[in-house]
Amino acid sequence: MPRTAREVPPPLELLCLRALWSLGEGNVKAVRQIVAQSRPLAYTTIMTVLDRLVRKGMLARRKVGRSFAYAPQATLDAARRAAVRELLEGYFDGSEEELLQFLQRRPEEPPAVHVADRIDTVLL
Repeated sequence: MPRTAREVPPPLELLCLRALWSLGEGNVKAVRQIVAQSRPLAYTTIMTVLDRLVRKGMLARRKVGRSFAYAPQATLDAARRAAVRELLEGYFDGSEEELLQFLQRRPEEPPAVHVADRIDTVLL
């Protein structure tokens, strides 16, 4: 079965997208300067990641002189919505209520166990 593209970008792509969201538009050098604050990467690595994001439709690219300028095609809010949707589907069966219950629970508090969910150990 062929794999479908995820809407949520992997960490390195997200790092480059975050740089471009802060810039609005930028070239490889500008993106690399921002990314280098947390992850020093080669110019060619950033260029490859940006090209991959263009192919995925997440960035637009236009020629400016001898280089390219990149701009995000989606907002940070849209990316957050996609990430939450993926989280909901993957871990909470699409239930917003279950996610809210999980977030409201204290970390040391164990999940509620319903009597019907318990196995009677006397029968074992």
